[in-house]
Amino acid sequence: MHKLVVSLIALSALSMPAFAQPGAAANPFVGRWDFNLTTPGGTRAAWLGISEHDGQLAVWFQPTGGNVYEVKNFKLDGTHLSITFSPTLSWQLDAVGGKLTGVQKRNAGTLQLTGLRAPDLKRAAPKAWAKPEPLFNGRNLDGWEPVGDTAHSHWTVQDGLLVNTDHGANLKTIRTFDDFKVHYEVNCPDDGNSGFYLRGRYEVQIEYEPLKDNPVERRIGSIYGRIAPLPELPRAPGQWETFDVTLVGRIVTEIHNAITVIDHKEIEGITGGALDANEGQPGPFYLQGDHTGGLKFRNITVSVPAR
Repeated sequence: MHKLVVSLIALSALSMPAFAQPGAAANPFVGRWDFNLTTPGGTRAAWLGISEHDGQLAVWFQPTGGNVYEVKNFKLDGTHLSITFSPTLSWQLDAVGGKLTGVQKRNAGTLQLTGLRAPDLKRAAPKAWAKPEPLFNGRNLDGWEPVGDTAHSHWTVQDGLLVNTDHGANLKTIRTFDDFKVHYEVNCPDDGNSGFYLRGRYEVQIEYEPLKDNPVERRIGSIYGRIAPLPELPRAPGQWETFDVTLVGRIVTEIHNAITVIDHKEIEGITGGALDANEGQPGPFYLQGDHTGGLKFRNITVSVPAR
């Protein structure tokens, strides 16, 4: 995913604080907050993470696109928080009844805002997983549907591969999932950029852009802007690569080309491009097609907790 152009300097997500949840602080703003924004173009998702240390607040913002970053220009006055993201964009929020309500002001327009506390999603891993089942049958797009720029969907099946031939629509599963183990294989060309979204909210980055374009937490294998892969594997544009990702609640483990690069890490919030901010609900897998074409996928399977 490309970086959102903002007037503020984005700081590395590797330095993000741990955000307290309900009951951890007297300040009603402290915690993680999910926002579903109703816009003329449809529902968009955003997120705030607010922490407090020695009486000082830190505010991190995940806009509807791009990456999470720290906001420096804000003012707290009792139960009212004013955040200025840029000369043309600000939020005015009040903490009332365990949620945040207010308005977004962008140029001359306003948008109503409601932020709900993000769920902790703390739960044990299942004792066993069911047998993997295919999400892509290698013949057609059954079980998938385009989203976003649906008038320009370039997803097709070629020689048993799922291929996005050009910039256009994204593609999502019709089924939704809660906890799972997903396997997929991808071939990303040089200068390609896409993503594999978990529950439609958390992007596993796929890219082979110039290294200078993205810090490590926004390169291939990252949870975009939030968790960097470690180790960072040699880059392999134009080659087939495997990913095995397990997500239980917020805890993610990622194995890239048979090497564990993310080991039981917490995803603190949504990433840019999330379909919604309903973090407590199941969601689909989706493949990003609105950046570049040229990507190919195969052998997409999922395992769910065994009954």
